[in-house]
Amino acid sequence: MIKVENVTKKYGNYVAVDNMNFEVKEGEIVGFLGPNGAGKTTTMSIITGVIEPTDGHVEINGYNVSKKANKAKREIGYMPETTPLYNELTPKEFVSYMSELKGVKRKERKIEIERVIKAVNIEDVQNKLIRNLSRGYRQRVSLAGALVGNPKVLILDEPTVGLDPKQVTQIRNLIKSLGKEHTVILSSHILSEVSQICQKVIIINKGKLIAIDTPENLEKKEAGGNILLVTVEDTENKINETVKKMENVKEITLLKTLPDGTKQYSISAKGDKDIRKEVFAEFAKSGMTIFELKKAETSLEDVFIDLIDKQKETSSKTKEQIKKEKQKNKQNKKGGDK
Repeated sequence: MIKVENVTKKYGNYVAVDNMNFEVKEGEIVGFLGPNGAGKTTTMSIITGVIEPTDGHVEINGYNVSKKANKAKREIGYMPETTPLYNELTPKEFVSYMSELKGVKRKERKIEIERVIKAVNIEDVQNKLIRNLSRGYRQRVSLAGALVGNPKVLILDEPTVGLDPKQVTQIRNLIKSLGKEHTVILSSHILSEVSQICQKVIIINKGKLIAIDTPENLEKKEAGGNILLVTVEDTENKINETVKKMENVKEITLLKTLPDGTKQYSISAKGDKDIRKEVFAEFAKSGMTIFELKKAETSLEDVFIDLIDKQKETSSKTKEQIKKEKQKNKQNKKGGDK
């Protein structure tokens, strides 16, 4: 459905998007993540044909966005982060205006306007002025503009920004329902939102693609091993000698002492061994009371931070290597001049 191949965007010497490659299949809801300045909005603007790439190309449903712009753009509904809404219009008038812009045939406009208004659930405010609507309804009106013409692909840039918790939940549910009929790329700073809505996640930083997978697979890859979190009452400090008797335990670490005197430990198991039964049995023999035992979970937020940090480390090492190479070349040149 969407193919991004070797896409690069430069502004002078600054590289905003660096050789980006990925695919989005039909019917997928894909989360597009990255810190501020990572190149998310630039990439989305290239996909929608708003700006041209310096190199590479994008295909939407088989149409090259640069070479067959009109056909490609008919396949796309784009909701930018700050959609310019016309405050003196009603939602119905705005949707009607968007249907004209998108070339919906005159005889089909009435049915299309009704379909879109119903799809985003703004029937009750369709005749009110947009300036008098809440932020949540304004977001729905913005989304309605993207839905006009029934495009196969929806590109949504920060669709829940600035909304209250109830409005966020409503928009999330709306996006999920839209995913049944559309391919969706969703940009968001709220990682829990992406984890709840999206089937696949694309993470970029400094214009580079650093990960693409399902949220579940990314969390498993970055989990850092088979780890239990155990909170115990251990007044006689028996835990270390007890753990030594357990052949499937690799490492134990004290995480914190809680106000009630109990302690939370991280227990790392060997391989993929499930040591919960063993922990319960051995701790009971030693007279230690377990208050809580659970498997350590890695959230998408943890994955995101870890991947960004790893890229920073790699980038720092690369810069240091380049610096050393330059110094070495200078020294070799001086030696040659002698």
